[in-house]
Amino acid sequence: MKRRRHADDEAEINITPMLDIVFIMLIFFIVTTSFVKERGLDISRPTKTSEPPPPDPDNLPIVVKINHTSVITINDREVDLAAMRANLERENAIRPDAPLIIAAHPDSDTEALVTVLDAANIVGITAVSVATTQG
Repeated sequence: MKRRRHADDEAEINITPMLDIVFIMLIFFIVTTSFVKERGLDISRPTKTSEPPPPDPDNLPIVVKINHTSVITINDREVDLAAMRANLERENAIRPDAPLIIAAHPDSDTEALVTVLDAANIVGITAVSVATTQG
């Protein structure tokens, strides 16, 4: 004998619980997402020019080199960490508008670099550039 299907016997898929879970997950992800604006550095890249500007003897940079053993030299003169501020004050008095270039070796101590940066800040040198050297 053939069995007849009734409308009540048909299986239905109830998607209400699935929709509830999807909405709960959506609310969870919206609430836990943090919208933080990250700060960055403004970097202006140099432009290419055909000829370099002529060197101004009054505006030659103050060059501080830190070698791989963290020995500091200012304009090819060896300087002690304790005398860093006095030497930068003297160089800044001679050339008040001169920029400061710190050429640090990658293997040098960070303490030496921070000492030079702190001394430059105390002296009032605002144009400071940090570079790395190989030798």
